[in-house]
Amino acid sequence: MATLGTTRTLSARKPRRGLRRGEAVAGYLFLLPNIVGFLVFSSLPVLATLVISTLHWDMIRPPTFVALGNYQQLLFDDPTFWQVLGNTVYYVVGTVPADIVLSLLLALALNAQIRGISVFRAIFFIPVISSAVAVAVMWQWLFNTDFGLIDYGLSFLGVKAIPWLSSTVWAMPAVIIMAIWKHLGYNMIIYLAGLQGIPSTLYEAAAIDGANPWNAFRFITVPLLTPTTFFILVISIINSFQVFDLAFILTRGGPGNATNTVVMDVYNQAFQFFQMGYAAAIAWILFLIIMAFTLIQWRGQKRWVHYE
Repeated sequence: MATLGTTRTLSARKPRRGLRRGEAVAGYLFLLPNIVGFLVFSSLPVLATLVISTLHWDMIRPPTFVALGNYQQLLFDDPTFWQVLGNTVYYVVGTVPADIVLSLLLALALNAQIRGISVFRAIFFIPVISSAVAVAVMWQWLFNTDFGLIDYGLSFLGVKAIPWLSSTVWAMPAVIIMAIWKHLGYNMIIYLAGLQGIPSTLYEAAAIDGANPWNAFRFITVPLLTPTTFFILVISIINSFQVFDLAFILTRGGPGNATNTVVMDVYNQAFQFFQMGYAAAIAWILFLIIMAFTLIQWRGQKRWVHYE
């Protein structure tokens, strides 16, 4: 009898295994177009740039193998690279913390359950879906020293006109202000999703225990939003290191390379000076920098991110 029961159990498991195997195969077939697209249009070109970074190639003459020569020149003989890297770090430090804090405050304000709140959420999200070209052109008018609305408004406060786009001191803050305005709505939506995922019973229990709104925010909202904050922090740093379109359209990297960034330097080396190998080397250095920051954040999340 025991043998018969074991045989029936094994025979029942075989169809289940076959069904699971069939489901797995069907899943991989559905993913196959995306996997092939990733390999052909992403992985292979990335590996190709690694090879190109070891060449001296101007797309006219035959490429010459220089091994790590491009990287050596980049790190030890190119002061412009260190300047644009410093500009990029300046941009990251200026945008990421401000964007996180302001988007959280905005999400808290728009998390209220009142009539018509969705309209205000949509208004703040409009810059995210707006064209970068249109946004940069609009801010060029706003930052204009002669008839820009920003300097016009500051004049009522007794502040003299600020040369936003013609000063090496103020050009990068102008780019940072514009970028924060453009990306604020995206992080706001993510924070809204995180806020709406916090059970209201926790706030009710805290109110019963006598907690004021500040204590509820400090000990309930902030800890439970740490996974959301971690996601926004990682994505924001990655995107900020790759800034190109807003700075390129607003200032073209000027004045005096004050707003020139790493990605803009890649563009200039590749399509202005036709140094493809050198541009590829810069791109790989940027990749390593971004990967290092991401790994540091990933390892450090255990100290401050609460998943329960």
